[in-house]
Amino acid sequence: MSQPKLSHLAGTLIGSEIVKLGNAISERIRNGEKIYNFTIGDFDPQVFPIPAELESLIIESYQQRNTSYPAAEGVLDLRKAVSSFIKEWEGIDYSPNEIQIASGGRPLIYTIFKAIVDKGDKVIYGVPSWNNNHYVHMTDGEHCVIECLPENDFMPTPDDIRKHIKGATLICICTPQNPTGTTLSKQALAEICDLILEENRKRGEDEKKLYLMFDQMYWTLTYGTTEHYNPISLRPDMKPYTVFVDGISKVFASTGVRVGWALGPETVIAKMKAILSHLGAWAPMAEQKAVAKYLLQKDNIARYLVHFKAEIEERLRSIHNGLIALQKKGYPVDSVSPQAAIYLTIKLDLAGKTTADGKALVSQSDVTSYILGEAKLAVVPFSAFGAGPNSPWYRLSVGTSKKEEIPEMLGKLEAALEKLK
Repeated sequence: MSQPKLSHLAGTLIGSEIVKLGNAISERIRNGEKIYNFTIGDFDPQVFPIPAELESLIIESYQQRNTSYPAAEGVLDLRKAVSSFIKEWEGIDYSPNEIQIASGGRPLIYTIFKAIVDKGDKVIYGVPSWNNNHYVHMTDGEHCVIECLPENDFMPTPDDIRKHIKGATLICICTPQNPTGTTLSKQALAEICDLILEENRKRGEDEKKLYLMFDQMYWTLTYGTTEHYNPISLRPDMKPYTVFVDGISKVFASTGVRVGWALGPETVIAKMKAILSHLGAWAPMAEQKAVAKYLLQKDNIARYLVHFKAEIEERLRSIHNGLIALQKKGYPVDSVSPQAAIYLTIKLDLAGKTTADGKALVSQSDVTSYILGEAKLAVVPFSAFGAGPNSPWYRLSVGTSKKEEIPEMLGKLEAALEKLK
């Protein structure tokens, strides 16, 4: 039966590969299969609950019947709280009219694209990266893709961007990065800012400026000596050209609470508000009211982050150390030392190997299937983040992992590797 003809977007858009894979794994788990699921960038609330104070404030907010429509830009007390929070924790100044609230990062990113990018506009982004390829497609932009390398922590370099910057409309940077868990260095970010400022100085009054979408959803989750830097602190002149994406989803294990914010020039924020007013992608009133109170509780936040970060880092380092130990035994695996976020970048360079029953692992897809079937290890290939289909690198997310299962998982992975020839 032929498919009905729909819009060009409907016919060409690919749904989220990560969500599709995660749903398939969850279904197998529901059917009783034992799988070590490191696919989804989410948290198991039984392992990583939201802060107790935030939970109480949300319950209290519903009891106070905060269930009407919120203001399109977000309730004022939350925008004031966000302003205070980022001033206190990052040292950057944004007034409430430079802040837009929405139901998490996705609608904010979509409206940033819709507010800035016209059909045919050049959008620069590195791969692997989360969903930039899809947002460019949804706005009919011109993909300007940088293949990022492991020696650069899978981040775009200033030289990479310099080659493409002429005539570009938007540069997308996420640091700490999903999917890699790596960060952009202070020097690299400063140089990229200088490139943007230089390019904008060349453009006339009537020309569209070049903007930076700076996704820092994971900025509080850094480990060891890793530090997070933002464009405005490094180059204050970047403020008219930078739009931040941020929120509570990752910092407070609150992915389902759905409160995110964008910070940016008032003119851009106003247009984002107008677009969101038609989409209705607002964070719920009760959650907005609760988060507004919680963001001002500096001591409680600091206490929560100490424990939360320690638990995530312990998992990341345990798996990283286990993979490096396998590498030292001669297995073709690798891992990038944990820097930030809830992700570990791992390498399973098994294409070309043969299984015990004589089946060749011809493609990276074969490798992914073999590791899932034999080791019961579910991880997301970088191809799901815009990288090439033959990339041997994967995202491993620890938000739903149990510490006691990590040695068991590593043992099964080694047994699966041992069977390959």
